Amino acid sequence: MATLERPRLSPARMRPRDVMRVGAVGLRTRPLRAFLSALGIAIGIAAMIGVVGISSSSSAELDRTLSALGTNLLTVSSGTTLMGEAAQMPMDAEAMIERIGPVESVSSTGSVAAAKVYRSEEIPEPQTNGLITIAARLDLLPTVGATVRRGTWLNAATERYPAVVLGSAAAQRLGIGTVTPDTQVVVGGVRFTVVGVLDPVPLAEELNSAALVGWPVAESRLDFDGHPTTLYTRSQEARLEAVRSVLAGTANPEAPNEMNVSRPSDALAAKQATGQAFAGLLLGVGAVALLVGGVGVANTMVISVLERRAEIGLRRSLGATRGQIRTQFLAESLLLSALGGAGGILLGAGVTVGYAFSREWPAVVPGWATVGGLVATLVIGAVAGLYPAVRASRLSPTEALSAP
Repeated sequence: MATLERPRLSPARMRPRDVMRVGAVGLRTRPLRAFLSALGIAIGIAAMIGVVGISSSSSAELDRTLSALGTNLLTVSSGTTLMGEAAQMPMDAEAMIERIGPVESVSSTGSVAAAKVYRSEEIPEPQTNGLITIAARLDLLPTVGATVRRGTWLNAATERYPAVVLGSAAAQRLGIGTVTPDTQVVVGGVRFTVVGVLDPVPLAEELNSAALVGWPVAESRLDFDGHPTTLYTRSQEARLEAVRSVLAGTANPEAPNEMNVSRPSDALAAKQATGQAFAGLLLGVGAVALLVGGVGVANTMVISVLERRAEIGLRRSLGATRGQIRTQFLAESLLLSALGGAGGILLGAGVTVGYAFSREWPAVVPGWATVGGLVATLVIGAVAGLYPAVRASRLSPTEALSAP
């Protein structure tokens, strides 16, 4: 008599919705552990997004500042002689550069090295706070793109008398917040009345920590020799490189090699490169935080497999395949990492926006950083959950159900 064979039933396939539902079981039953594991991922992603976002916002602010102030500012400064001594720029250097056709404006400053700046005569002589005294021409501000925060700039009258305008950093170090007729500082042993305070000057940062006095009073009261040490020029954009090539020879025809020619955009580019190097260092810290978060996820998933062996055995007894068990735990690991990644992206973006807002910068969160952060979390989740998922799928129903 023929025997009837029972037809083999193929296991039902898990739809994506089913995978998500069973993967979320472990998260719902152990919320605190899931939160702490996701927090490790979130911190790493937030660190990466924050570092990239703040660096990008800073670069955007530098670019905006440079665009607003102009990229046609060139500077000529005194260098050193072949003997290593400080070079001296001719007194008529400014007049010579004015003869260059594409040059639109020229202004100069002269370093008064011997004139130290103090808040009062009671300050010990070595405590200079890194401040310098500079003799300035009246047309300096529009040439370098500087603005006055408080008070006024020097004029034809005050440049001949003990009047001084402080750079932003100089005013802060001297503790001067307001400008009144009684506000005075000591420059080269002479009391000068503070008539103004400048805003920060991005294209001529040396002015930020300087006390700026008129050219005539520097010669008459501070033993200034009258030789300019730095020339600032504005030139036509289209002829900028041509002007740059002849500036040194024009400023000092007898020794052009003793002159240094640069432009602020080069300095800002160097500053951006430094910022990017620092950002790379912090990105490494964020990567370490991500690694720690991934270890936390892996630890959570291994413990979850050990604690849920009875559940695994029951599902296997009811017909779940190894592939379905593996998919369940891998999905749980991916969900855990995705939650941490989403939280980290929001946290990092929030930190970037908050910091940029506090500094009045444009807030920039690069899209590639957001996408890269999310991809990184999914990769970490997959790697961290792979071993626990495989281990869970290899448990036989009898072994799992008989476990204590």
